[in-house]
Amino acid sequence: MSKEKVVLAYSGGLDTSVCVKWLQDEKNLDVVCVCGNVGQEEIGLDAKKQKALDLGVLDCQVLDLRDEFSDEFLTKAIAANSMYENKYPLLSALSRPLLAKKLVEVAHEFGATYVAHGCTGKGNDQVRFEAAVKALDPELKVIAPVREWDLKCRPDEVAYAHAHNVPVPEGANDNPYSIDDNLWGRAIECGHLEDPWNEPLDDAWVMTKNPEDTPDAPTYTEIEFEAGKPVAVDGKKMKLSEIVIALNKISGDNGFGRLDLVEDRLVGLKSRECYEVPGALTLITAHKALEDICVEGDLLKTKIKLEQDWATAVYNGQWYSPLKNALDAFMADTQKFVTGTVRLKFFKGNCHVVGRKSPFSLYDYGLATYDRDTTFDEKASAGFIEIDTLSLKTWAKVQGPSSAAAQA
Repeated sequence: MSKEKVVLAYSGGLDTSVCVKWLQDEKNLDVVCVCGNVGQEEIGLDAKKQKALDLGVLDCQVLDLRDEFSDEFLTKAIAANSMYENKYPLLSALSRPLLAKKLVEVAHEFGATYVAHGCTGKGNDQVRFEAAVKALDPELKVIAPVREWDLKCRPDEVAYAHAHNVPVPEGANDNPYSIDDNLWGRAIECGHLEDPWNEPLDDAWVMTKNPEDTPDAPTYTEIEFEAGKPVAVDGKKMKLSEIVIALNKISGDNGFGRLDLVEDRLVGLKSRECYEVPGALTLITAHKALEDICVEGDLLKTKIKLEQDWATAVYNGQWYSPLKNALDAFMADTQKFVTGTVRLKFFKGNCHVVGRKSPFSLYDYGLATYDRDTTFDEKASAGFIEIDTLSLKTWAKVQGPSSAAAQA
């Protein structure tokens, strides 16, 4: 009698390697691994696949998802200027729904009953994986080994791995951080960072130079957009994944893109997190500047409010929800005329917008200038103010501060 199958989101690290053995031994399941490349460290992917095969999995699929991640996920994040709690560009929350989608596709391919992930019961990613799976196939069952097993810490996992012949990399207990990375940047937590008073150590950062060690002259860069999507850097046309890589380098070399913050997790606790997002933060900075001249004022004000709803929905694992789909439609409509070029100036860890232009710019020099050739009719403002303040003036006469003081 054949065993039931489970498709595991597999990174090749200690947690998911132990998950393979645990699913085989404790759940008596045949395991299929899916390792999605969304722009994280690529070195060793072949070795990770072989490691999974050596552990006896039915198959280990290593999928190059970088372009799909860029074209289908990052474009939407840029359109929404996705900054969770207005603090940092969404990172892991963008890759999880894509990885979950692939888990479901492979589960259908192999006729699997279950999908599994290596997320803890304390983080957000468990919700993101499982919400996406339920939205895409409500009949699939989800297993979360880390929530079930009795391995309380990393040394316990290492001991389990040794006992079950799971290869353990040298120094597995030495890394003080928990890292999640993709094309859009790196999330860094745990270790020294768990005390929010501690300054991050230099070894936490790998994509960005210490601002003190960056060039003593500013670096200028121009980014071109078409309908809200980045299409070129410094005049060179590139696909989005290449643009992100190029800006990670330019921004990182100038020390821009380091964030240190406390955020509110979905599960109800506050967490100190550090993020390295040089390219992401650069693109959002430039995109916002271009929207300022291309998007009509009332629409822009409404968009800014809805951007937080979009970011919160995605953070909470609702990528495939009706709410997020409707917000995507709104964001897409706002991008029709967001075409043009933004010039940025990097210097010692800072990035400033120093120029913006667009064929669809709503900035009218004739209206804005204070020179004598202005086309703005200043005399019209008196009537505007009279009408605009009529309600306030009526209130002041009848119920305003002087009336209240008299009654007292």
